[in-house]
Amino acid sequence: MRRYEMVVIITPDVADDDVDDAIERLIRRPVEGEGGTLDEVDNWGRKKLAYPIQKHLEGNYVLTRLQVDPQKTTELERGLQISEEVLRYLLIRLEE
Repeated sequence: MRRYEMVVIITPDVADDDVDDAIERLIRRPVEGEGGTLDEVDNWGRKKLAYPIQKHLEGNYVLTRLQVDPQKTTELERGLQISEEVLRYLLIRLEE
């Protein structure tokens, strides 16, 4: 198991009240389904984007710290790539 940090920008089409459900569905379930753990979830809220992404000018930023097997990260990333609710994400491995 390795430690990772991930920032996800969720589309502003998702209501502020539904962001927690999106986090559960897009991040928590896939990580825990692959045998990993979600250590920290920090919802930064709706922020203005530096440049338009898919014609959106703002997005809901979520910072997470997680532990998962390195071979399982591709499944997590694939789910984020095909989701229409995710504008961008960045997964970074943390040093041990």
